[in-house]
Amino acid sequence: MRLRGGALTAAAISLRGVSKRYGAQQALTEIDLEIAEGEFFCLLGPSGCGKTTTLNLIGGFVAPTTGEILIREARVDRLPPHRRPVNTVFQSYALFPHMNVRDNVAFGLKMARVPKQEAGSRIGEALALVGLDQHGDRLPGQLSGGQQQRVAVARALVNRPAVLLLDEPLGALDLKLRKRLQVELAQIHRDVGTTFVYVTHDQEEAMAMATRIAVMNEGRVEQVGLPGEIYNRPRSRFVADFIGESNFLEGGSSNGSVLMIRPESVRISTEPRDGLRGRILQTSFLGNQTRVAVACEGVDAPVLASLFGRDQAGERDLKPDQEVTLWWEPDDAVLLPESHSPQEET
Repeated sequence: MRLRGGALTAAAISLRGVSKRYGAQQALTEIDLEIAEGEFFCLLGPSGCGKTTTLNLIGGFVAPTTGEILIREARVDRLPPHRRPVNTVFQSYALFPHMNVRDNVAFGLKMARVPKQEAGSRIGEALALVGLDQHGDRLPGQLSGGQQQRVAVARALVNRPAVLLLDEPLGALDLKLRKRLQVELAQIHRDVGTTFVYVTHDQEEAMAMATRIAVMNEGRVEQVGLPGEIYNRPRSRFVADFIGESNFLEGGSSNGSVLMIRPESVRISTEPRDGLRGRILQTSFLGNQTRVAVACEGVDAPVLASLFGRDQAGERDLKPDQEVTLWWEPDDAVLLPESHSPQEET
């Protein structure tokens, strides 16, 4: 159980001490996760971090080496995929090319021997949900990549699973279409209320859609939290570096801790004041922001500042080699430990 919106919500999925080893390779180490009923939960991390392995464990495509997996409080780690209340959407769509859209969506219902009248109603609802109710007679090859992925989502949802697993479903699409389908997937999630578990390496994608995010690294969960918590209050240098851009200032503490400041929190003054003195290396106009890189004494990497709106307009005259002072509000800086023991937020 966990608090959600001020009320206790039952866990749709629980992973308890789950590890996975492939021969000599340790893919996952002691994963503990609780995903609440109705969440849009993202497993986020770089390639090889264990996020897809975690998804495959929930779906039953691989078995854990140790630990327990529960769905709606029933243990499932010894059940095959077809006996678990889950469906999966893959990046590759996995549609039957010789079947039209309606028959692709109907396939799972036929396998489950759902009565014809009920099946017809559910197919119509699923296609309307993804905006393809006028495309039922088309073959997959007659659809765009985005439309094919919508068919895959409709096929996965038509059986009304307790959990929908999505393994980088937008990875094969171009940037504009990905952004559009991010909005559509989030809306579908709100409409159906099904628990979504979504795997991605794209930080922006996770931040845009998820109600909560688990950041993974080297087979462990580094941090779990709301998107804003993950971004504004990372618990480790890895999380701070992986989610967005960060400045790291070292050497100010005897215990090896590091100060992290986001570029948008850094202010620039051309007048003398308290702060970090430096020399401008480069200014870059990026449309909605101006990015300024500053070399500061005692800091190995250039310190980045992002200027927006009036700050951006007022500082366009900043030039390379100009002496400036950098400063920030104390609440905008996060002190990170030298090392971090991955743990889930509670």
